[in-house]
Amino acid sequence: MRALVTGASRGIGAAVAHALANNGHQVAVHYRTGATEAAKVAESLAGTGHVTVQGDLGADQAGQIVTETADRLGGLDVLVNNAGVYFHHPIATTTFEEWQQAWRRTIELNLYGPADLAWHAVRHMTEGGRIINIGSRGAYRGEPDAPAYGAAKAGLHAMTQSLAQSLAPQGIAVAGVAPGFVRTDMVTDFLDSPEGDAIRAQSPFNRVGEPQEVAAAVAWLAQPEAVWASGTIIDVNGASYLR
Repeated sequence: MRALVTGASRGIGAAVAHALANNGHQVAVHYRTGATEAAKVAESLAGTGHVTVQGDLGADQAGQIVTETADRLGGLDVLVNNAGVYFHHPIATTTFEEWQQAWRRTIELNLYGPADLAWHAVRHMTEGGRIINIGSRGAYRGEPDAPAYGAAKAGLHAMTQSLAQSLAPQGIAVAGVAPGFVRTDMVTDFLDSPEGDAIRAQSPFNRVGEPQEVAAAVAWLAQPEAVWASGTIIDVNGASYLR
């Protein structure tokens, strides 16, 4: 099985790449600017045949990313839409120009990008293919300081369910994972600040999630036995938000 994981040079994406490689997948580690980090991830994966693929989803490069992946891996069976951005833009304190920029950039990268990648990916997939989208609990509970992020993830969840229905006749399953707060290198300082205790207290486990815990759900969805979970959005948030 051959998999493309976007935004895989660090964090959740890197953990997903490792989980898929551990299950025998050849992985294309996508990155936008972190070439060195992506190369380190690819080199550290179990098995052989892994590659790195560069591309900017905000520059209409989805087709290039998919084509290069399929050419270098000899095909494409699994797409994991993980890459995304988060902009802090509360409505009360953000200028209108900043508000517009945050919305347009967030929707472009967090929703249009995955949609474009999915369109291109299914042209290479056969029966047994998988599209797995990384959403967010924010799609359900709201993101008051980043409303565009919550809206984009809600759209991604809706797209997941729509594609699950439209691609089932081709034998392609589509599902999603909705993490809560996850410990990555981008938020370490925040978790170590005074606000960290409140973030951890959102879960009755009194901690945040780890990238590997999100990756485990993705790896299961990529397995043949998970075909009947098509259309599912799996909450991976430590009971910090229930629906």
